[in-house]
Amino acid sequence: MKVSARNTLPGTVRKIKAGAVNAEVTLEVASGIRIVSTITVDAVKTLRLKSGKIAYAVIKASDVIIGVDD
Repeated sequence: MKVSARNTLPGTVRKIKAGAVNAEVTLEVASGIRIVSTITVDAVKTLRLKSGKIAYAVIKASDVIIGVDD
């Protein structure tokens, strides 16, 4: 995965709380340290996110984006 953002933190998906349009995704990036990002439910499906999967918190300005390796 290549992105322009310089702050990329690998982590493990710990929780996905899906709503009608958006979902809150919780990543554990270190023991006891979690980052929560709100992304669309479609993005959760596209990234095939599920509990236990490795994903990345990509921090750019004031946004946190979730990404995965294929």
